[in-house]
Amino acid sequence: MIVKNLLIPIIIVFLFGAGAAALMATAPQLDPEPVVPELLTVQVQEVSPKTVRLNVNSQGSVQPSVETQLIPEVSGKIEWTSEGLVAGGYFEQGDELARIETIDYETALERAEAAQLRAEAEFQHASFELKRIQSLEERKLVSRSNLENAVRIYKINQASLKDARANQKQAEENLKRTTLRAPFTGLVRSESVDIGQFVSRGQPIGTIYASDIVEIRLPIADNQLAFLQIAPTTRGEIPHDQQPNVTLEANYAGKSLSWQGKIVRSEAEIDSSSRMVQLVARVDNRVNEIPLSVGLFVNAKILGREARNVFSLPRSALRSSDEVIVVDEENRLRFRKVEPLRLYKDTVLLSHGLSAGEKVCLAARKNLIAGTIVNTITQQRSESFNQQAYLRGAQ
Repeated sequence: MIVKNLLIPIIIVFLFGAGAAALMATAPQLDPEPVVPELLTVQVQEVSPKTVRLNVNSQGSVQPSVETQLIPEVSGKIEWTSEGLVAGGYFEQGDELARIETIDYETALERAEAAQLRAEAEFQHASFELKRIQSLEERKLVSRSNLENAVRIYKINQASLKDARANQKQAEENLKRTTLRAPFTGLVRSESVDIGQFVSRGQPIGTIYASDIVEIRLPIADNQLAFLQIAPTTRGEIPHDQQPNVTLEANYAGKSLSWQGKIVRSEAEIDSSSRMVQLVARVDNRVNEIPLSVGLFVNAKILGREARNVFSLPRSALRSSDEVIVVDEENRLRFRKVEPLRLYKDTVLLSHGLSAGEKVCLAARKNLIAGTIVNTITQQRSESFNQQAYLRGAQ
């Protein structure tokens, strides 16, 4: 019994060992294969030089080129006002805007004319008297003192005549000034006068502004002046032949409108906090079918200079501020120093550092190593898309 209990386990172990040996003997032989590393795949763009227009964008509100207060030069009671003398009212140069009661100034003019006639008579008499005394003095019939007295009276009456003429001229001007005329074509911003109201000389009765020519102050960064054909100057005014064109756009009354203008001057002072320079655009409303309204907020696109042999890339292609990754002919990564010309939104323009036909990696990740062999996928439409986004409306 004991022998039987020992024999059964031994037989089972023997059978399992024999089966394992049979499996190992009949197993297929595996030959080891070399490990092939998986290549990194990168997206590249084949670059080519282009000529681009370096436009500068800005925004601003439309302002009148001339704005002034309407101030009477004489005192009196308002007897008439124009229908256009209301907030938003339109007027043309030379139009009557208001009239002051004239009775006092007509009376003053009549008195001045009468005084002038009296002074002319006195001067004429003194002139005749001087000639008579001079004739008598030549014949030794009067003394020298009589002649000197006649000359004195003549000069006094001559001065009185000049004073009378000046008073008469002033009275005429005061009478003309009772009518307030528009000095230019424009609109009324505000008014504060009614018929029957007494106004004093120098008291403002309204504010008016010119609407035929308007201006827009456009802030730009001082480093963007390099993209415009504007010579540095401290006088502000830009010579006429150097004034850049500017396109102004806005949505007004449910429509997208645009106007053409010129950059006429710069406010030469640079803001110390924002580093912005104020350029002033001018638009002539007299040549526009739809005038540019004062107060409208507009987007401005200033036509800049042309840059030749420039390479356009997505901004993501920059590894640092002045470095990109180029894939050479052996599909190896190479770091290349470049010279950025301009960064704008998602596009970077490079002026130096690349050659036509080179492939630039579009995702310049920090963990890439120079000399690494990669697979490349060429992006066909990236350059044209970015170029159009950058130069929208430039040409």
